[in-house]
Amino acid sequence: MSSRLDYCNSLMFGFTDSLVQRLQAVQNAAARLVSGTRRSEHITPVLRQLHWLPVRQRIEFKMSVLVYKALNGLSPQYLADDCQLPLITTTGLQRLRSSNVATCDVPRTRTTRGDRSFTAAGPHLWNNLPLHLRDFELSLSEFRRLLKTHLFG
Repeated sequence: MSSRLDYCNSLMFGFTDSLVQRLQAVQNAAARLVSGTRRSEHITPVLRQLHWLPVRQRIEFKMSVLVYKALNGLSPQYLADDCQLPLITTTGLQRLRSSNVATCDVPRTRTTRGDRSFTAAGPHLWNNLPLHLRDFELSLSEFRRLLKTHLFG
């Protein structure tokens, strides 16, 4: 069931709350079925116990992992081309405070549909991650573990 929720969920980035809520209801029903929880009980503790991220965080998780793979050469070239790190990190003789931080270039878009594209949304999500998650020394499994912990918080 979770594979169906995750299928193409990077396309769901920027969906309205009402659309995400429909998917969340499906996930909640699956969690109740798996855990045997009654409908009158809160679902949030059940999702935490099952280690299932809510739908909106699942979408952010998937997009962030795609950006990580693109920046570390683990994805196809067409995705890597969409996530660019600035080539110049210094201005003249002064070093920028952000020069040692992996910050992606976020292209400007003219529409909300453009804001939802991977080219704009992926780098934007990456730049909003905490600094300890944007470390290139992290392996993919470490990044996924730390990212999931961050999104649960």
